[in-house]
Amino acid sequence: MGLFEDRKHQEESGPGEQRTRVVLKTLIDLAGPAASLERRRMRYQALQSGAYLSRIKGRGMEFDETRLYQPGDDIRSIDWRVTARTGKTHTKLFREERERPVFISVDYRSPMQFATRGVFKSVQAAKLAALLAWSAQRHGDRVGGQVFSGQGCQELRPGNGKQAVLAFFNCLVQRQNNPDNAGVQTLRQVVMRLFQHARPGSLVYLISDFRGLDQDIANQLAKLARHCDIVLIQVYDTLETRLPASGRYRFTDLHRDVVFDASDRQRLDQYQRRFQELQLRLQKLAKKMRMVFLQCSTSDDPVQILR
Repeated sequence: MGLFEDRKHQEESGPGEQRTRVVLKTLIDLAGPAASLERRRMRYQALQSGAYLSRIKGRGMEFDETRLYQPGDDIRSIDWRVTARTGKTHTKLFREERERPVFISVDYRSPMQFATRGVFKSVQAAKLAALLAWSAQRHGDRVGGQVFSGQGCQELRPGNGKQAVLAFFNCLVQRQNNPDNAGVQTLRQVVMRLFQHARPGSLVYLISDFRGLDQDIANQLAKLARHCDIVLIQVYDTLETRLPASGRYRFTDLHRDVVFDASDRQRLDQYQRRFQELQLRLQKLAKKMRMVFLQCSTSDDPVQILR
Protein backbone atom coordinates (compact mmCIF):
# COMPACT_ATOMS: atom_id res chain seq x y z
CA MET A 1 0.00 0.00 0.00
CA GLY A 2 1.48 3.36 -1.01
CA LEU A 3 1.99 6.37 1.23
CA PHE A 4 -1.01 8.36 0.07
CA GLU A 5 -3.24 5.30 -0.32
CA ASP A 6 -2.38 4.44 3.28
CA ARG A 7 -3.23 7.98 4.36
CA LYS A 8 -6.64 7.75 2.69
CA HIS A 9 -7.28 4.42 4.43
CA GLN A 10 -6.31 5.81 7.83
CA GLU A 11 -8.45 8.93 7.45
CA GLU A 12 -11.36 6.56 7.98
CA SER A 13 -9.90 5.24 11.26
CA GLY A 14 -12.05 5.82 14.31
CA PRO A 15 -10.94 7.59 17.50
CA GLY A 16 -10.46 4.27 19.28
CA GLU A 17 -8.08 2.95 16.65
CA GLN A 18 -6.08 6.18 16.70
CA ARG A 19 -5.40 5.60 20.40
CA THR A 20 -3.81 2.22 19.75
CA ARG A 21 -2.29 2.59 16.26
CA VAL A 22 -0.10 5.16 14.56
CA VAL A 23 -2.22 6.98 11.97
CA LEU A 24 -0.50 8.78 9.10
CA LYS A 25 -3.03 11.61 8.93
CA THR A 26 -2.43 12.38 12.62
CA LEU A 27 1.33 12.67 12.03
CA ILE A 28 0.86 14.92 9.00
CA ASP A 29 -1.64 17.15 10.83
CA LEU A 30 0.95 17.81 13.56
CA ALA A 31 2.76 20.16 11.15
CA GLY A 32 0.57 22.99 12.46
CA PRO A 33 1.24 22.50 16.19
CA ALA A 34 4.95 21.90 15.45
CA ALA A 35 5.22 25.45 14.09
CA SER A 36 4.67 26.76 17.63
CA LEU A 37 7.71 24.96 19.04
CA GLU A 38 10.56 27.28 19.87
CA ARG A 39 13.96 26.80 18.34
CA ARG A 40 16.24 26.90 21.35
CA ARG A 41 20.00 27.11 21.34
CA MET A 42 22.82 26.46 23.72
CA ARG A 43 26.50 26.84 23.06
CA TYR A 44 27.29 23.14 23.28
CA GLN A 45 24.03 21.34 23.79
CA ALA A 46 20.79 21.53 21.82
CA LEU A 47 17.45 21.49 23.60
CA GLN A 48 15.29 21.40 20.48
CA SER A 49 15.72 20.68 16.80
CA GLY A 50 16.67 23.43 14.40
CA ALA A 51 19.71 25.35 13.27
CA TYR A 52 22.65 25.00 15.62
CA LEU A 53 25.84 26.84 16.36
CA SER A 54 28.97 25.19 15.06
CA ARG A 55 32.21 25.48 16.97
CA ILE A 56 33.90 26.80 13.82
CA LYS A 57 34.37 30.53 14.10
CA GLY A 58 33.82 32.52 10.95
CA ARG A 59 31.54 35.06 9.33
CA GLY A 60 27.95 34.05 10.06
CA MET A 61 24.68 35.17 11.58
CA GLU A 62 25.42 34.66 15.26
CA PHE A 63 27.78 36.99 17.19
CA ASP A 64 30.20 35.11 19.43
CA GLU A 65 32.82 37.42 20.93
CA THR A 66 35.19 40.35 20.37
CA ARG A 67 38.98 40.07 20.41
CA LEU A 68 42.01 42.13 19.41
CA TYR A 69 42.40 42.63 15.69
CA GLN A 70 44.93 40.30 14.04
CA PRO A 71 46.56 40.66 10.61
CA GLY A 72 44.33 39.00 8.04
CA ASP A 73 41.06 39.70 9.85
CA ASP A 74 38.24 41.05 7.70
CA ILE A 75 38.12 44.81 8.25
CA ARG A 76 34.33 44.67 7.82
CA SER A 77 34.20 42.85 11.15
CA ILE A 78 35.98 45.56 13.17
CA ASP A 79 34.03 46.39 16.33
CA TRP A 80 34.28 50.19 16.23
CA ARG A 81 32.59 50.73 19.60
CA VAL A 82 35.04 48.54 21.50
CA THR A 83 37.91 49.98 19.46
CA ALA A 84 36.90 53.54 20.41
CA ARG A 85 36.42 52.63 24.05
CA THR A 86 39.74 50.79 24.48
CA GLY A 87 41.91 52.64 22.01
CA LYS A 88 42.91 49.27 20.47
CA THR A 89 41.46 47.75 17.32
CA HIS A 90 39.07 44.88 18.03
CA THR A 91 37.26 42.59 15.64
CA LYS A 92 34.00 40.66 15.98
CA LEU A 93 33.91 36.91 15.73
CA PHE A 94 30.83 35.01 14.64
CA ARG A 95 29.61 31.49 15.01
CA GLU A 96 28.39 30.06 11.74
CA GLU A 97 24.84 28.83 11.62
CA ARG A 98 24.55 25.55 9.74
CA GLU A 99 21.99 22.89 9.07
CA ARG A 100 22.54 19.69 10.97
CA PRO A 101 21.30 16.11 10.72
CA VAL A 102 18.44 15.33 13.11
CA PHE A 103 18.12 11.61 13.83
CA ILE A 104 14.98 10.43 15.64
CA SER A 105 14.96 6.91 17.11
CA VAL A 106 11.52 5.50 18.04
CA ASP A 107 10.83 2.45 20.18
CA TYR A 108 8.05 0.10 18.99
CA ARG A 109 8.94 -2.88 21.20
CA SER A 110 6.07 -4.82 22.76
CA PRO A 111 6.05 -2.89 26.11
CA MET A 112 5.31 0.24 24.06
CA GLN A 113 2.00 -1.28 22.89
CA PHE A 114 0.37 -0.42 26.19
CA ALA A 115 -1.63 2.24 28.00
CA THR A 116 -4.32 2.50 30.65
CA ARG A 117 -5.26 6.04 29.63
CA GLY A 118 -4.59 8.40 26.75
CA VAL A 119 -2.89 6.62 23.84
CA PHE A 120 -0.53 3.67 23.55
CA LYS A 121 3.07 4.51 24.40
CA SER A 122 4.01 3.68 20.79
CA VAL A 123 1.43 6.18 19.48
CA GLN A 124 2.68 8.88 21.85
CA ALA A 125 6.26 8.18 20.75
CA ALA A 126 5.24 8.55 17.09
CA LYS A 127 3.52 11.86 17.83
CA LEU A 128 6.60 13.20 19.60
CA ALA A 129 8.74 12.06 16.67
CA ALA A 130 6.42 13.76 14.18
CA LEU A 131 6.52 17.07 16.05
CA LEU A 132 10.31 16.95 16.20
CA ALA A 133 10.57 16.05 12.51
CA TRP A 134 8.28 18.89 11.42
CA SER A 135 10.11 21.35 13.66
CA ALA A 136 13.50 20.29 12.28
CA GLN A 137 12.28 20.50 8.68
CA ARG A 138 10.80 23.94 9.32
CA HIS A 139 14.15 25.19 10.55
CA GLY A 140 16.08 23.80 7.61
CA ASP A 141 17.61 20.70 9.19
CA ARG A 142 17.93 17.29 7.56
CA VAL A 143 15.56 14.71 9.03
CA GLY A 144 16.09 10.97 9.35
CA GLY A 145 15.59 8.31 11.93
CA GLN A 146 15.28 4.81 13.21
CA VAL A 147 12.21 2.74 14.09
CA PHE A 148 12.80 -0.45 16.05
CA SER A 149 10.76 -3.28 17.51
CA GLY A 150 11.53 -6.68 18.97
CA GLN A 151 11.48 -8.13 15.45
CA GLY A 152 13.60 -5.67 13.54
CA CYS A 153 14.97 -2.20 12.97
CA GLN A 154 14.93 0.23 10.06
CA GLU A 155 16.98 3.37 9.57
CA LEU A 156 16.40 6.29 7.21
CA ARG A 157 19.30 8.52 6.25
CA PRO A 158 18.67 12.20 7.07
CA GLY A 159 17.35 14.11 4.07
CA ASN A 160 16.05 17.57 3.23
CA GLY A 161 12.51 18.80 2.82
CA LYS A 162 9.02 17.44 3.35
CA GLN A 163 9.77 14.29 1.36
CA ALA A 164 12.25 13.19 4.03
CA VAL A 165 9.68 13.87 6.75
CA LEU A 166 6.96 11.92 4.91
CA ALA A 167 9.32 9.02 4.29
CA PHE A 168 10.00 8.90 8.02
CA PHE A 169 6.27 8.98 8.77
CA ASN A 170 5.68 6.16 6.31
CA CYS A 171 8.28 4.12 8.19
CA LEU A 172 6.54 4.89 11.50
CA VAL A 173 3.25 3.61 10.10
CA GLN A 174 4.55 0.61 8.17
CA ARG A 175 6.78 -0.75 10.93
CA GLN A 176 3.78 -1.36 13.16
CA ASN A 177 1.93 -3.15 10.35
CA ASN A 178 4.70 -5.14 8.70
CA PRO A 179 7.41 -6.05 11.22
CA ASP A 180 10.14 -8.21 9.73
CA ASN A 181 11.52 -11.29 11.40
CA ALA A 182 15.22 -10.53 11.60
CA GLY A 183 17.57 -8.00 13.12
CA VAL A 184 17.48 -6.00 16.31
CA GLN A 185 15.83 -7.37 19.43
CA THR A 186 17.45 -5.53 22.32
CA LEU A 187 17.93 -1.92 23.33
CA ARG A 188 21.68 -2.49 23.44
CA GLN A 189 21.74 -3.53 19.78
CA VAL A 190 19.66 -0.48 18.87
CA VAL A 191 22.12 1.88 20.55
CA MET A 192 25.02 0.13 18.81
CA ARG A 193 23.31 0.75 15.47
CA LEU A 194 23.08 4.44 16.32
CA PHE A 195 26.87 4.58 16.13
CA GLN A 196 26.66 3.48 12.50
CA HIS A 197 23.84 5.76 11.39
CA ALA A 198 24.03 8.94 13.52
CA ARG A 199 26.97 10.89 12.15
CA PRO A 200 29.14 13.05 14.45
CA GLY A 201 27.50 16.42 15.01
CA SER A 202 23.98 15.03 14.74
CA LEU A 203 21.14 15.87 17.08
CA VAL A 204 19.80 12.49 18.24
CA TYR A 205 16.41 11.97 19.88
CA LEU A 206 15.83 8.59 21.52
CA ILE A 207 12.11 8.11 22.31
CA SER A 208 11.46 5.01 24.39
CA ASP A 209 10.22 3.66 27.71
CA PHE A 210 13.85 2.51 28.18
CA ARG A 211 12.87 -0.97 29.36
CA GLY A 212 16.07 -3.00 29.67
CA LEU A 213 18.37 -0.04 30.24
CA ASP A 214 21.49 -1.25 32.06
CA GLN A 215 24.96 0.10 32.74
CA ASP A 216 26.34 -1.24 29.47
CA ILE A 217 23.68 0.61 27.45
CA ALA A 218 24.26 3.74 29.54
CA ASN A 219 27.98 3.52 28.73
CA GLN A 220 27.23 3.20 25.01
CA LEU A 221 24.97 6.26 25.13
CA ALA A 222 27.68 8.15 26.99
CA LYS A 223 30.15 7.36 24.19
CA LEU A 224 27.65 8.51 21.57
CA ALA A 225 27.14 11.76 23.51
CA ARG A 226 30.79 12.65 22.95
CA HIS A 227 30.08 13.09 19.24
CA CYS A 228 26.37 13.93 19.09
CA ASP A 229 23.86 15.98 21.05
CA ILE A 230 21.37 13.58 22.62
CA VAL A 231 17.85 14.10 23.91
CA LEU A 232 16.30 11.22 25.87
CA ILE A 233 12.48 11.19 25.97
CA GLN A 234 10.92 8.63 28.28
CA VAL A 235 7.34 7.66 27.44
CA TYR A 236 5.43 6.00 30.26
CA ASP A 237 1.94 5.14 31.46
CA THR A 238 0.72 6.31 34.86
CA LEU A 239 0.18 2.72 35.96
CA GLU A 240 3.91 2.13 35.55
CA THR A 241 4.69 4.74 38.18
CA ARG A 242 2.24 3.50 40.79
CA LEU A 243 -0.03 0.46 40.89
CA PRO A 244 -3.50 0.60 42.51
CA ALA A 245 -3.43 0.29 46.27
CA SER A 246 -6.05 -2.45 46.46
CA GLY A 247 -7.80 -5.10 44.36
CA ARG A 248 -6.87 -7.87 41.93
CA TYR A 249 -6.03 -6.97 38.31
CA ARG A 250 -5.55 -9.07 35.21
CA PHE A 251 -3.08 -8.06 32.52
CA THR A 252 -2.59 -9.71 29.14
CA ASP A 253 -0.46 -9.30 26.00
CA LEU A 254 -2.78 -11.70 24.11
CA HIS A 255 -0.28 -14.50 24.71
CA ARG A 256 0.09 -14.58 28.48
CA ASP A 257 -2.07 -13.54 31.42
CA VAL A 258 -0.79 -12.11 34.70
CA VAL A 259 -2.95 -11.50 37.78
CA PHE A 260 -1.68 -8.90 40.21
CA ASP A 261 -2.88 -8.77 43.80
CA ALA A 262 -2.36 -5.28 45.23
CA SER A 263 -2.56 -6.60 48.76
CA ASP A 264 0.95 -8.03 48.26
CA ARG A 265 2.78 -4.95 49.56
CA GLN A 266 6.25 -6.39 48.97
CA ARG A 267 5.61 -6.90 45.25
CA LEU A 268 3.92 -3.52 45.06
CA ASP A 269 6.94 -1.77 46.56
CA GLN A 270 9.36 -3.68 44.31
CA TYR A 271 7.38 -2.70 41.23
CA GLN A 272 7.38 1.00 42.08
CA ARG A 273 11.03 0.91 43.10
CA ARG A 274 12.06 -0.50 39.70
CA PHE A 275 10.44 2.40 37.86
CA GLN A 276 11.97 4.96 40.24
CA GLU A 277 15.41 3.39 39.79
CA LEU A 278 15.05 3.58 36.00
CA GLN A 279 14.12 7.26 36.19
CA LEU A 280 17.05 7.98 38.49
CA ARG A 281 19.46 6.17 36.17
CA LEU A 282 18.25 8.21 33.18
CA GLN A 283 18.47 11.47 35.12
CA LYS A 284 22.03 10.77 36.29
CA LEU A 285 23.14 9.73 32.80
CA ALA A 286 21.67 12.89 31.26
CA LYS A 287 23.24 15.15 33.87
CA LYS A 288 26.66 13.51 33.66
CA MET A 289 26.86 13.56 29.85
CA ARG A 290 25.00 16.86 29.37
CA MET A 291 22.11 15.21 27.59
CA VAL A 292 18.56 16.53 27.76
CA PHE A 293 16.03 14.30 29.56
CA LEU A 294 12.28 14.71 29.10
CA GLN A 295 9.34 12.61 30.28
CA CYS A 296 5.96 12.26 28.61
CA SER A 297 3.04 10.18 29.88
CA THR A 298 0.49 8.54 27.60
CA SER A 299 -2.06 11.19 28.59
CA ASP A 300 0.19 14.26 28.22
CA ASP A 301 -0.06 16.75 25.38
CA PRO A 302 3.21 16.10 23.46
CA VAL A 303 3.28 19.70 22.20
CA GLN A 304 3.32 21.01 25.76
CA ILE A 305 6.04 18.53 26.74
CA LEU A 306 8.33 19.69 23.93
CA ARG A 307 7.69 23.32 24.73
